[in-house]
Amino acid sequence: MQNKQAIQLIEKIQKEISSKKYNFTSIIDDLKKVREFTMDMSIPVLTKSIRLAYEHLDSNEAFLIEIPNDEPIDEEDETEIPVYSSENNIESFTYFLSLLLDPTKKNNLLDLSDYNKAFVAM
Repeated sequence: MQNKQAIQLIEKIQKEISSKKYNFTSIIDDLKKVREFTMDMSIPVLTKSIRLAYEHLDSNEAFLIEIPNDEPIDEEDETEIPVYSSENNIESFTYFLSLLLDPTKKNNLLDLSDYNKAFVAM
């Protein structure tokens, strides 16, 4: 990510999460601002992922998606079943935020796509 304001907002969210003093309402507001900055980046997966994430946080008041699996998907079975948490998964949310900082890496985009599939399936 090259937008300094977006980076600062993501880092602010990361700091709040790591200090365990966070409020999903302010995180949702910050993610909405980050999304505005990403609209010009021409990376639709990123922009969609941010929107789905803040909608997920808003409707669940928690981050209920597991970190995407590193296992390769069999070519015969193209649909991987998303894995959900029964409680707030801060480790996964922290990982999700780290993906936003460098969306140009292929693996980061793949993981963001996996998050998107899980958000939509939920």
